[in-house]
Amino acid sequence: MLNHPTVDKLHQMRLSGMARALASQAQSPEIGQLSFDERLGLLVDSEAAERESRQNATRLKRAKLKQAATPEDVDYRHPRGLDRTLFARLMTGRWVTEHQNVLICGPTGVGKTFLACALANQACRQGRSALYVRLPRLLPALAIGRGDGSYAKSLTQLARTDVLVIDDWGLAPLTDESRRDLLEIFDDRHGARSTIITSQLEVKHWHASIGDPTLADAILDRLVHQAHTLDLDGESLRKKEKPE
Repeated sequence: MLNHPTVDKLHQMRLSGMARALASQAQSPEIGQLSFDERLGLLVDSEAAERESRQNATRLKRAKLKQAATPEDVDYRHPRGLDRTLFARLMTGRWVTEHQNVLICGPTGVGKTFLACALANQACRQGRSALYVRLPRLLPALAIGRGDGSYAKSLTQLARTDVLVIDDWGLAPLTDESRRDLLEIFDDRHGARSTIITSQLEVKHWHASIGDPTLADAILDRLVHQAHTLDLDGESLRKKEKPE
């Protein structure tokens, strides 16, 4: 008889996980076999799980991942050279704890963006912040930010993000301003945060693609030396999606 007002109070106190668990307990004939401490523990566990679920949903929303990729959905059967052992190690999140980077290279359609988003999704599950950006859109946005006063704020957001996904690296030549923007980004993140880069170019070609040897040295020094590399190959996975 006391459950209804108690459930209402729990909802008022924004303890919805405990409220639902208490209502569920009231419907269970076996619940009387548990001690008070055991029942309370179940209520607390339910509340903790619900809060973590809400927080993770918020992190994923802020991450703006291009694809709803999860670790469970990664395709290891397609022949594309994915190092399953390395990817499993990356899923532990230790690389984020140690502020390392991940470089995913390969031809179009082999799933680079999906793997990057799966890693970012896993980071969100582990309580870290993430953000997905495409380099061809990020650099013009930063250029606009110089004029409207949002440049410093944008750099701060990028610097504070635990896992930054930069997709489509090396698609177009960089301007001198863009090269300096990248140096600012990676200098802020070096040794403090982790970055995932996807590119159709192999890492050995990145120096030339940046354009300026001095800035290329500085950028890659902060990005490549503490990085795990996934070199992919093979046919596009999109061919599997085409109707026959």
